[in-house]
Amino acid sequence: MATISETRIENHERVQPNDTNNYSSAHGGKIVKWMDEIGAMSAMRHAGTTCVTARINSLDFRRPIPQGDICVIDSYAYATGRTSIRVRITASSEAPRTGEREQTTDSYFVYVAVDDEHEPTTVPELTVESDMDRELREAAIDGETDG
Repeated sequence: MATISETRIENHERVQPNDTNNYSSAHGGKIVKWMDEIGAMSAMRHAGTTCVTARINSLDFRRPIPQGDICVIDSYAYATGRTSIRVRITASSEAPRTGEREQTTDSYFVYVAVDDEHEPTTVPELTVESDMDRELREAAIDGETDG
């Protein structure tokens, strides 16, 4: 069982030509794939077992990520159900030379923990132990209700 902040994962992907659409920016499907993979890792870090994608509650693309920039995926688990884990996932564009970031995508995924027979299995409640944990949970819940 992990705290909210212990489920937080940040990953970096350089947007290469084979990741782009006709407009030389990251293909939306690629971004969703990267978000789903990192989100599942956050869910599994908490559940301690395999987690599969059950639902994407919202997915808002605010701006493109140009070829050559870095796509930074940030995810963390913020709530649980009996067998499910809700994960907030964002993508940002980062300029490789300056490190300047701008959030481009915001989403909320739901994962279900499964056992070795691929059947849903229970997950423990998330622990809130620090101010950072509370801030992350509140930000996710506020964003979820605004979206």
